[in-house]
Amino acid sequence: MKFSCRLVLLMLFLFAALFLRAADAPHNFAKWEREIAAFEAHDRTNPPPANALLFIGSSTIRFWTNLPADFPGYPIINRGFGGSEIADSTHFADRIVFPYAPRAIFLRAGGNDINAGKSPEAVFADFKDFTTTVHAKLPNVEIFFISCSHTPARWKNREQEKMMNHLIEAYIRRTPHLTYIETGNLAIGTNGLPREELFRPDKLHFNAAGYQLLAEVVRPYLPK
Repeated sequence: MKFSCRLVLLMLFLFAALFLRAADAPHNFAKWEREIAAFEAHDRTNPPPANALLFIGSSTIRFWTNLPADFPGYPIINRGFGGSEIADSTHFADRIVFPYAPRAIFLRAGGNDINAGKSPEAVFADFKDFTTTVHAKLPNVEIFFISCSHTPARWKNREQEKMMNHLIEAYIRRTPHLTYIETGNLAIGTNGLPREELFRPDKLHFNAAGYQLLAEVVRPYLPK
């Protein structure tokens, strides 16, 4: 009996050690180098519009290919790179934020952070770091945070996502030049579950119908 208890304790210790090691592992920014370099190459041959709306973040932004049609009359720059976390947008701000001097920034990220094992508090800290970094060089630019939407594929993460959204929203409400856009329950049906008809077959990314709903929510926040 004593041997079994010791074995269980040893296994728990090993699992805890592995978890802490993973949590302390340095973030791998280098994996995005090819995509960031591609953005820069595109900018050299196709100069981005001045005074544009910059959409940045993870795959929800990357796959939002209909942005110009959804928001006609606005110069749009899409700098989403799928799988990215908030810290990635901060790290590459010198290359895919500041050169554009955007009129406004729409950030959609955080879901990958939670799915990677980060706590809501850690993601919130990364969000504050992003806004502080941007406002250090662009003090008057308005940053809009498009909150994380609950999806069928990551339904198990919904409570963590809710807490992340809540922490960021509370901070935004007391901080100038920040605006919160609520989309947490955008794809939730009357039964309290995600509407799978709004997603691609992977049940994670929006399809055209899902993006139509997202555009309707974001549109009122566009600068006049």
